[in-house]
Amino acid sequence: MHRLFWLVISTVLLAGCGTARGTTSKVPADRPYPTSSATPTTKAPATPLPKGTPTAQTAVYGRRVGALFSHDTSGTHFCTASTVDSPNHNMIITAAHCLHGGKDDDYVSDLVFVPGYRDGKAPYGIWKVKTELVDTRWANGSDEDLDVGFAVLEPLGGKNIADVVGANTLAVDAGFRNVVRVTGYPMRSDKPITCVNSTTKEDTYQLRFACNGYFPGTSGSPWLTGYDPNTRVGKVVGVIGGRDEGGMEDNISYSSYFDEDVKHLYDEAVRESAPQ
Repeated sequence: MHRLFWLVISTVLLAGCGTARGTTSKVPADRPYPTSSATPTTKAPATPLPKGTPTAQTAVYGRRVGALFSHDTSGTHFCTASTVDSPNHNMIITAAHCLHGGKDDDYVSDLVFVPGYRDGKAPYGIWKVKTELVDTRWANGSDEDLDVGFAVLEPLGGKNIADVVGANTLAVDAGFRNVVRVTGYPMRSDKPITCVNSTTKEDTYQLRFACNGYFPGTSGSPWLTGYDPNTRVGKVVGVIGGRDEGGMEDNISYSSYFDEDVKHLYDEAVRESAPQ
């Protein structure tokens, strides 16, 4: 089953927000360019990994990861997002299909991000999404290799999101083999789950992650490599999305590979995030 349960948010797939844009250069869906000059590696993980397919456990910490809701927390959270470092400290990253329905559809309107959401509470506030950005090849053709999106948040209480909860960094061309921690919010629970395993190469622009428990709602969950348990900061090398919008089964998840296309989209989001 796709990690985003569209029936839940069908009523908010309205005309896109006035500031929502996906204006990266349009090229054919087979993505002949831009390509990175770096060659992805398959370096083996340096830390021991679980044998077989592990099962996600309830996360005890995760303020940089949060749930996406329509309008406020009175409804059901339908996707996951996380903060990502930017010059203006006001950006989150998620799957493109959490922000835009893809071909023949539009941007999702009236979204809020709730970092550290747990048991119906918003310990770090409810942050309104101001601007959403996906690649035009997702918006126009539902290109699963570009199922990545960024959103700019409005300030809350005079502060920006990263100044309150911190932010992970974006990693581009990190290779197909990394030990990652994946944290997200299944719709069936008001607590986040987390799991550690190694990624593998699924396809030219697709990563694969095996762990049980990633049910609908976990789309957009960040894949953090180099996670520091002391600072609780890592590098985002993927988000649940990509093939089949994240996967058809709860034990196998996918992500679009983060290459120069994703970096270009990030740079555009940075430009859009500048104070007006």
